[in-house]
Amino acid sequence: MQRPVGISRDFLDPGGNNVWGDIGLAGLDEAGIPWEYLPEDLPELTPEQVDGRPAVIFANPAVTARTFDGVAEPPLVLARFGVGYDSVDLDACTANGVAATITPDGARRPVATAALTMILASFHNLIAKDRIIRRGDWDRRTEWMGRGLTGRTVGLIGLGNTSTDLVELLRPFQTKVLAYDPYCPAQRATDLGVELVGLDDLAAGADVVVVMTVLTDETRHLVSTSFLNRMKATAHLVNVSRGPIVDEAALTDALRNGTITAAALDVFESEPVAAQNPLLDMDNVILTPHSVAWTDEMSLGNGSSAVQAVIDALNGTAPKYVVNRPVLEQEAFLGRLRSQTKVKQ
Repeated sequence: MQRPVGISRDFLDPGGNNVWGDIGLAGLDEAGIPWEYLPEDLPELTPEQVDGRPAVIFANPAVTARTFDGVAEPPLVLARFGVGYDSVDLDACTANGVAATITPDGARRPVATAALTMILASFHNLIAKDRIIRRGDWDRRTEWMGRGLTGRTVGLIGLGNTSTDLVELLRPFQTKVLAYDPYCPAQRATDLGVELVGLDDLAAGADVVVVMTVLTDETRHLVSTSFLNRMKATAHLVNVSRGPIVDEAALTDALRNGTITAAALDVFESEPVAAQNPLLDMDNVILTPHSVAWTDEMSLGNGSSAVQAVIDALNGTAPKYVVNRPVLEQEAFLGRLRSQTKVKQ
């Protein structure tokens, strides 16, 4: 007998409440699909957790080759709550006939809004000014004069769905937008009013660089000492994507030496951040714990997208946001997909 759809237990707090609030699980109920939280919160999904389940919706656990060791009946879908998938072994998923999905439709506006929030907070020296008043240093407020965003040049590393939303949010500020994305069609950038440029030109031309691409071998340490040295001394760096895209040691030196003016970081090379990390003591850096985009809007958007991926698969339809695309050409997977009993939508 097939087990219920699994929901990873990291969604729950110690009291058994979903820390994300409403993530749209009612959609499974409405479709007549039974579900349950996995019994253990583990760092990676295990064979015991996935075997015999039609699907698993998960947030933090990794998916590795070990996840499928000895699994007789792998899930059709492993639906990640979020857009990053650097912790998911896509080759292992494909080899086992499993579609791995993400939720870009749920995250794009919250992450774009978070990026704009970080830009404005950094330009206005929000955290430094907050510290001034808490320390009773009212008279120091003129030392932290901010910069206006209107008419500035914003450089985007990555021009995907989330960056597209940020471009729309920036329009009232009349910014010029540059983007580095070797995979973005030129016409798409033109339609957005964005100028595609090389990485060096992006660094040199932007008043603020925003990292919004996925972490791959190609993008690891893309923001390097060389990149930072090409940036304007007045420029800011914002990272709302993945920490290792930025060489954190190089960034720390650049901030100390005045190579760039400021940074706003939601992600780090090592998480959680170590207590001795020098970034913690810098007034020209805004730090948030990989959660600046976490809102009720994101919770429901990501959850509903993951739920829809499960419903689609159990209705015999390939989910929309499959990241291991080769599985969609795999007859073993397609045969299992076609065999699914239709569910209510």
